[in-house]
Amino acid sequence: MADVKLAIIYYSSTGTVHAMARRLQEAAEKAGAEVRLRQVTELAPAEAIASNAAWSQHFDSTKDEPRAAAEDVVWADAVLFGTPTRYGNVTSQLKQFLDTLGPQWAQGQLANKAYAGFTASMTEHGGQESTLLALYNTIYHFGGVVVAPGYTDPLKFADGNPYGVSHVTGGTNDAPLTDVQYAALDHLARRIVTIGGRLRA
Repeated sequence: MADVKLAIIYYSSTGTVHAMARRLQEAAEKAGAEVRLRQVTELAPAEAIASNAAWSQHFDSTKDEPRAAAEDVVWADAVLFGTPTRYGNVTSQLKQFLDTLGPQWAQGQLANKAYAGFTASMTEHGGQESTLLALYNTIYHFGGVVVAPGYTDPLKFADGNPYGVSHVTGGTNDAPLTDVQYAALDHLARRIVTIGGRLRA
């Protein structure tokens, strides 16, 4: 059987969600998936990016990476969407990408795939759960299958998010990922690959 095709589509401003996406890619490839890692297009004005050194640095370091296209979602058997929290919701950058998928949605090309999400915020109660729940509202409209991790492994009691995977970046917005997040990301990658393969069969 051909490898499960996984698209990891994300937005990252200062690099945390980017690092999470990279870890998911590594874990999914170890699980036997063919992976497309794609960042959505930046929408923020140059002056806003320039006002934050970490944002500016990350923008410059990733500006040549492949950008997400509708075809990446159509191609995939499973999709992971990543976004920082913005007022308890997904970023405008990721939402804009999702909003461009109307033609594919109308043709039924987004249905019957496995979907899940990952996110990060500066504070523990900064909207991580509501961001993932808001993301999944779109998946329901796709006719997609939400493959949240739940508590399907004891490690989820350490990271504590049954809706997806999340990370608290702290007041300086630069707290590194820990073994807890890495384990949760690895589990999510394996789970989405497994369920994506079953849905395709």
